[in-house]
Amino acid sequence: MKTKLDQRRIHDYIQKYHLEHIFPQPDKLPLQLRTYERGEIILREGADLDGIYFQVEGRTRVSSSVETGKSLLLRFCHPLSVFGDIELIQRVVIQSQVEAVQRTTFLFINKHTVDTVLMQEHGFLHELLRQLSYKLQTCTTASRVNLLASVEERFASYLLTTRQQNEFGKEILTPHISEIASLIGTTPRHLNRVIHKLMEMNVVIKEKRQLVISDWDQLEEISGGIRYE
Repeated sequence: MKTKLDQRRIHDYIQKYHLEHIFPQPDKLPLQLRTYERGEIILREGADLDGIYFQVEGRTRVSSSVETGKSLLLRFCHPLSVFGDIELIQRVVIQSQVEAVQRTTFLFINKHTVDTVLMQEHGFLHELLRQLSYKLQTCTTASRVNLLASVEERFASYLLTTRQQNEFGKEILTPHISEIASLIGTTPRHLNRVIHKLMEMNVVIKEKRQLVISDWDQLEEISGGIRYE
């Protein structure tokens, strides 16, 4: 991790993402730029939270694990994403591990400043509420789909959701079968069987090691109208 106090870049990011309502007087706040290289852990599950992270560049991977060592991929995040909001409100340790998938930069502000200054700002509180409600909505939807739909329906829904390129569709988009399997709550082996079946039905075909959808209408029927959104 590299830390910088570059006021010009900080102001540029605040303007780019329209964060003036969150940081009304940024010069009076101890804002930092924190940059992580690919593979670096930004937030470690079970550790104490040190502050709030606003992702302004790059891509991150969010996952959750259990004591057996198994890990569940939750989503990939891009700007503007916020980390530490759940832990701050609930006063708990970090709930999910966040890793840099590529070089990623954050606007960071320490927990003491958040507690003593920003928690009095309506704009900051409104942004936390917006971020929390979005996470609740998408997590609830993903859990419902993964619990109630078949793997075929889930995979079809995944493909249709990512095709639409909405916010959550971007967050679950990945070309790796193992990661798709984790996102839709199955195993790579089971997902490969589903893909093979769809290939036999001529719904998908393989071209240069990539899956290409050849029949979106049939895929829509298989999904039963379900979406990860």
